[in-house]
Amino acid sequence: MTVAYDVVIVGGGHNGLVAAGYLGRAGLRVLVLERLGHLGGAAVSERAFAGVDARLSRYSYLVSLLPRRILADLGVRVELRRRRISSYTPWERDGRVGGLLVDGGDERRTAGSFRELTGGEREFAAWREFYGMTGRVAERVFPSLTEPLPSREELRARVDDPVAWAELFEEPLGVALERRFADDVVRGVVLTDALIGTFSHAHDPSLRQNRCFLYHVVGGGTGDWDVPVGGMGAVTGALAEAARAGGAELRTGCEVVSVDPGGAAGPAEVGYLDADGVQRRVGARRVLCNAAPVELARLLGGGDGGERPEGAQLKVNMLLRRLPRLRDGAVDVRDAFGGTFHVAESYRELEGAYREAAAGRLPSPAPSEIYCHSLADRSILGPGVPAGAHTLTLFGLQLPARLFAAPMGVQEAAGVREAALAGVLAALDGVLAEPLADCLAVDAQGRPCLEVRGPLDLEADLRLPGGNIFHRELAFPFREGNGEDAGRWGVGTGHPRVLVCGAGAVRGGGVSGIPGHNAAMAVLGR
Repeated sequence: MTVAYDVVIVGGGHNGLVAAGYLGRAGLRVLVLERLGHLGGAAVSERAFAGVDARLSRYSYLVSLLPRRILADLGVRVELRRRRISSYTPWERDGRVGGLLVDGGDERRTAGSFRELTGGEREFAAWREFYGMTGRVAERVFPSLTEPLPSREELRARVDDPVAWAELFEEPLGVALERRFADDVVRGVVLTDALIGTFSHAHDPSLRQNRCFLYHVVGGGTGDWDVPVGGMGAVTGALAEAARAGGAELRTGCEVVSVDPGGAAGPAEVGYLDADGVQRRVGARRVLCNAAPVELARLLGGGDGGERPEGAQLKVNMLLRRLPRLRDGAVDVRDAFGGTFHVAESYRELEGAYREAAAGRLPSPAPSEIYCHSLADRSILGPGVPAGAHTLTLFGLQLPARLFAAPMGVQEAAGVREAALAGVLAALDGVLAEPLADCLAVDAQGRPCLEVRGPLDLEADLRLPGGNIFHRELAFPFREGNGEDAGRWGVGTGHPRVLVCGAGAVRGGGVSGIPGHNAAMAVLGR
């Protein structure tokens, strides 16, 4: 077969676009094939409600892991806006109602909020010490994510902190949380970062909670999660523009159906259906896969893609006429929703939710966290949207795909999804001074502006196996042993002409562009 391209990239998500940008700029002939009718994968902005000019980040919604160096290298112009408020967590004790507010711009205010909850200074001091430690780890680990994959010992030496290494890389995270913190709410606020999209618990011996936590606290070398101005679609649009400027060819509506990895001398070959449904084949010197490893295994002919992953989340997108009033009247509602708003996420509630879900039941109360994009960036709302309206994104935790995929039909699965939605909304209503339903906007047909997507919906929409937002179990950002892996970039597959460039790479997960960068570096031999 004629080799028409140096590199064919399977999937036009943000990582595929990053790889295309680097490789095109290096002078290679690059083709990106995307199954959907648009680029971006999970990093998209869409009008989710009929007749309403609100462009919501439908799936992924915040940015932390995307290195500024990738944006600079590719000439990508996108604004990432820092949130002053880190989090707000409602609480109720002994008839008192309050909320733990972490204000990144006012340490005295944060200290006072801790004092009101705990009655003393100890817990805030422990908080500062713990996040001082994770901040130092972030400064040392984050730059390594766009360098050749270090060994375990090399990364340990780079961290250069035996206590931090033990707490984050070797012991279940719960050991550190219970040693450092005494308060149930404070412990829970910390633990949430270990459970985003991950079905786990504080003392899970597999350490999957530690790996998830690490990726949530190292982003940018600070752990901050920023708002993409214009929504996630703005990030995708800028990356696509950079890829095209570098000479890459981007085709949508083209579903890849097979990958032949080629031999020692022969090229690889990709089979796909074009936008007209015509089956075509194209040769390439390298194939980069921006799909999950189990999807790549299927494309390669059914080989071992590893254990099928499982997602564990419920995503709810909403448009409100106004933000709801809180039972805690001491906090401005704009501050409460200005960061991450935690619901039913104390340490005991998170652990209880895990046990219930592991037993096959929907958790009650249902833990979730909420984010309001429009408080930081109103550009996603058109001129026809009233000034007081706001978007809300709710992300439900401890809701594994198994709860939705039990032996049942489509109608039964939809019923579970609706029950899960009712659970997270009931928990939210429990901390509000008015029902959320009273604040929802309506679309052109008079329906509430509310959209819910469970793990199986993400699988159907985006080909995320089991709805796993990380493509597979996250891995620590080091290699075991001294084996080479596609130039030590963590993107190898066992086929020298086929590399992973998506979230399923060793340093994958999140909207980061890191796997795309690393796959491009492996191709270029840098």
